[in-house]
Amino acid sequence: MSGPATPHREITSFVHHRARLTEGQQHAWDRWWPRYGHEIPALLDGSQPYDPPAWFGRTAPLILEIGSGMGEASAALAAAEPDIDHLAAEVFEPGLGQLLMRIAAADLTNIALLRGDAVALLRARVPEGSLAGLRIWFPDPWPKRRHRKRRLVQPEFVALATSRLAPGATLHLATDWLDYAEQMREVCEAAEGLVNTAGPGQWTPRPGWRPVTKFEERARREGREIHDLVYRREV
Repeated sequence: MSGPATPHREITSFVHHRARLTEGQQHAWDRWWPRYGHEIPALLDGSQPYDPPAWFGRTAPLILEIGSGMGEASAALAAAEPDIDHLAAEVFEPGLGQLLMRIAAADLTNIALLRGDAVALLRARVPEGSLAGLRIWFPDPWPKRRHRKRRLVQPEFVALATSRLAPGATLHLATDWLDYAEQMREVCEAAEGLVNTAGPGQWTPRPGWRPVTKFEERARREGREIHDLVYRREV
């Protein structure tokens, strides 16, 4: 007689490292998280609704950024794109706290923060065809070969992401690890419904509008070339 089935454990692409917030980040968190922040577990279990039009008080094109880091790019683009609503998903609390400081300093109203597993949210709560864009910049590269199954950009994820994009919307990827960039390109080129905006098999020239973060500056100093890929969902 066989034993009980082993529960399926989904592989996550991130590790949640708890870190102490600075005094400024903690102050911003205490003051601004109730206004700008949303806990993904609460959105998943239905105790809070996933409702961007209610969060922003309007209906506008919606872009999701998975892994907003310290929020430099997130805040800069929200300020530069006032007609677009931005969702910044992150698990690192100091990064979210820093982004709250940037939001308050710039008095931004078109950005909301999501703490938790963005892939679970994408799968369970984000409607098909509802996103004007999805940005994944410098995700964890999981460089060791035995860990590469943890990389976010895999065929199943790209199929999910494509389904959540509106026709004509874009999936924008960037990384400073060449082998991950090549993996991204291979997976996206094979995905149904996506078209490489630079041409089949090509890298996208670095868009001038994409903010340069301290992370990217460090990668350049250390000699790692940055690769961008922008794919458009076909109508």
